[in-house]
Amino acid sequence: MKVLILGSGVVGVTSAYYLARRGHEVTVVDRQPSPAMETSYGNAGQVSFGFSSPWAAPGIPQKAMKWMFQEHAPLKIQPRMDPTMARFMMKMFANCNAEHYAVNKERMVRIAEHSRACIDALRAETGIRYEDRQRGLLQLFRHDSQVEAVAKDMKVLAQCGVRHELLDSEAIKAVEPALARVPGKFVGGLHLPDDQTGDCHLFTSRLADYCREQLGVEFRFNVDIQRLKRGGAGIESVVTSAGELTADAYVVCLGSYSPFLVKDLDIRLPIYPVKGYSLTLPVVDDGGAPQSTVMDESYKVAISRFDDRIRVGGTAELASYDLSLLEKRRATISMVVQDVFPEGGDVAKAEFWTGLRPMTPDSTPIIGATKHGNLWLNTGHGTLGWTMSCGSGQLLSDLIDGQQPAIDPRGLDVARYA
Repeated sequence: MKVLILGSGVVGVTSAYYLARRGHEVTVVDRQPSPAMETSYGNAGQVSFGFSSPWAAPGIPQKAMKWMFQEHAPLKIQPRMDPTMARFMMKMFANCNAEHYAVNKERMVRIAEHSRACIDALRAETGIRYEDRQRGLLQLFRHDSQVEAVAKDMKVLAQCGVRHELLDSEAIKAVEPALARVPGKFVGGLHLPDDQTGDCHLFTSRLADYCREQLGVEFRFNVDIQRLKRGGAGIESVVTSAGELTADAYVVCLGSYSPFLVKDLDIRLPIYPVKGYSLTLPVVDDGGAPQSTVMDESYKVAISRFDDRIRVGGTAELASYDLSLLEKRRATISMVVQDVFPEGGDVAKAEFWTGLRPMTPDSTPIIGATKHGNLWLNTGHGTLGWTMSCGSGQLLSDLIDGQQPAIDPRGLDVARYA
């Protein structure tokens, strides 16, 4: 079967990998000149299977009001007359209760845990490296109330068989020795030993090379995707700047831009761009730098170690499709990395980046079929695109092939928003 994948971010390229392995003739189309040049380019560097948690959580509406007046808040809202933003926020806040949180958390962990097995197998099969480390993630707590609140997450982790351990202020230093240099800042942490780190852009680029060279996947870059042309019971073609492209099946992996492509087909995707920022700085003191990924729970900032670089990612900003780099957002993530690892890297030499995370109101991606027979979705992964990419791509290949899915796909497709 001929499959056309729209989008060459990490979700699109992993989808291409799994479909090509099944023997399909796969073509990937993207407006950029190479893979992973948008949201997948400068993400936080964490492959955090066990840390997969909904942004829509109990207490978030109240916290959001407080964060509006805080300088270094994890969530920022740019005031604007945007009905799409208003609808998204209303739907998100409707998920901010214990019942919905538990359902959404289970769905996310279900995909993420499958993704853990998939990325390990992918790495073994392809041999690609991407400055990766398999040393876990440490969620850091500055307040006792955060330790108490994490109990509900630990319950879901236990139910899903995810290894985890709650550590006190002394034990966290054994996991991340550099924390001994900042005594008294953290009261404890949740350690997820099976989580991973790495450079998502490097991962996606090298996997694309493997797909091209070993699996025969064709990549068509610098091609604008304009619209889907309906025909019969499904999609007839994709209209692009390079002409009409045809296939037997079409997969939308366009992240925050996915809703625009399918809206004329009477498909409403409640995906909204949540802007994130990152810094990439050189390591200057290995002993003062992180060894894997730490997540500062108070500021929702992740700090990950590459070979000789540190990646710092954070801030959730609702600002529509604005990609301007705001220095006040840089100040927040700079403050956090200097507070946690003051001797680890050179912030003055950091590369500053921003990207749009494709967020759904329930934080769960949209994977599966649509009412148009040959049109499929793999999008809306929010802050965890890389974490869920391999599991999502593998699941999608099962569904397209009509095979028994490796995991339960219920609650993951667009029908949950009907």
